Amino acid sequence: MSELNELTSLENLFQIKDTRDRHLFGPGPKRILSFDGGGVRGAISVAFLERIETIFAEHQHKLLTEYIARKERAGIEDASLAAARAKREAPFRLADWFDLVGGTSTGSLIAGAIALGFNTRDIREFYLERAPHVFQRPFWRIPGLQAKFDSRVLQQEIDSIVAQRTLDSKDLITGLSVVAKRIDTGSPWILTNNPRSPYWETKPPTKDDPGYIGNRYFKLATLVRASTAAPHFFDPEIVQIIADEEHGPYAAGPENRDWLARMNDKLGRFPRLTALLTRLRAFQIARANGPNPRTHGLFVDGGVTPFNNPSVALLMQALVKPYGLCWRPGPDNLTFVSIGTGSYRAKLSFTELGFAGPLKLALHSLLSMMGDTQTHALAQMQWLGECPDPWPINSEIGSLAGELSPERRWFRFMRYDVQLEKPWIEAKLGKVLSEEVVASYRNMDDPAIIAKIYELATEAAQQQVKVEHFFPKRDSGTYAGLA
Repeated sequence: MSELNELTSLENLFQIKDTRDRHLFGPGPKRILSFDGGGVRGAISVAFLERIETIFAEHQHKLLTEYIARKERAGIEDASLAAARAKREAPFRLADWFDLVGGTSTGSLIAGAIALGFNTRDIREFYLERAPHVFQRPFWRIPGLQAKFDSRVLQQEIDSIVAQRTLDSKDLITGLSVVAKRIDTGSPWILTNNPRSPYWETKPPTKDDPGYIGNRYFKLATLVRASTAAPHFFDPEIVQIIADEEHGPYAAGPENRDWLARMNDKLGRFPRLTALLTRLRAFQIARANGPNPRTHGLFVDGGVTPFNNPSVALLMQALVKPYGLCWRPGPDNLTFVSIGTGSYRAKLSFTELGFAGPLKLALHSLLSMMGDTQTHALAQMQWLGECPDPWPINSEIGSLAGELSPERRWFRFMRYDVQLEKPWIEAKLGKVLSEEVVASYRNMDDPAIIAKIYELATEAAQQQVKVEHFFPKRDSGTYAGLA
């Protein structure tokens, strides 16, 4: 795309009010932004996001300045010129430049904030200042009977960002996808604000069919809370998914919880009562609505699906016909950015099993499986995409980045991440750290590491994130830009 066309296309940004539909259904090249899960290690994603925001903010300022200058030279004073001037002075929003953002677990929180128009300064504040409050373990919580952390604190922080908005809120100014796991049916749920997607509208109950609540009515806070409900760390989220006479066609959210849930909040500092009330609430729901698992769903962290790195899931939403987007593939038409939360191999030697061997083996097996699915997603994306800076997958297959011929590649793909391995940190960042320190950086629930891993990722972002990744010079010598 020429820079002249870039400037002209800016008018679409000013004239189309429903920005979500412009992003999802408008013409031109598309961009996707994907965030992995990883608990407090989401601070790593924030550092890369800041660098991306800086690049796009500078590019937007350049385009707007040239657009305004051309209008002024031509003596044209119209609504588009006034809008361009206002846009140049307004705070920058990444949501204006990415057409679909999505995430799993902590990544869903970042994605939701971006889709609502928050900037990276606001998101960084959450991780550096408020996450330590969320991941503060009360001394009275009982391991095995209760989750490690108080989910009420997490819910309050999520509410402070997304408030009472639903998935169809006009405040979501671009496409959004949230990955969660409905554990009572064993199915991943990838919910999007795409109005053409399946299950968007409510299906009323009939005599032979219980129907369901349309995805558009789900509270965004409920979905993000479900996506972040990591087993052992936070309680699962119980979500109403079928309308009934009492509640109507709206998905249950924080403002209309039952009396047991409200009492649970008041008695949160009494662990045995809290544990009992949680079980009574589940029993009450089952008894009131029957054993049908579709009445209320039990949701846990999306990280226990194959989509802790949600890249492939988001790619399917963009290209697969049932989702109704059917974006045009090709490196000039589709740009995909995937941001990690720190990768490493979860290894366990037989000499480390010790007294709690079975428990250690189970935990490391789960972590290892999550790492394997993330690596597999990366392999698939690099195999299908045009990768300016590919990552090695393993010693057997390399990066896979050159397997397809240029004309057969589906998209342009960038992956940004930090390897939480001692040799990588020394080679790439020049920092000599002990194995113990590096191992501590892998914890998903330790707020003490947030500032340190954020600093590491900030240095990595300066090396990895480049202007030409987003605005590559093609054969014509022009930059690809805003559609």
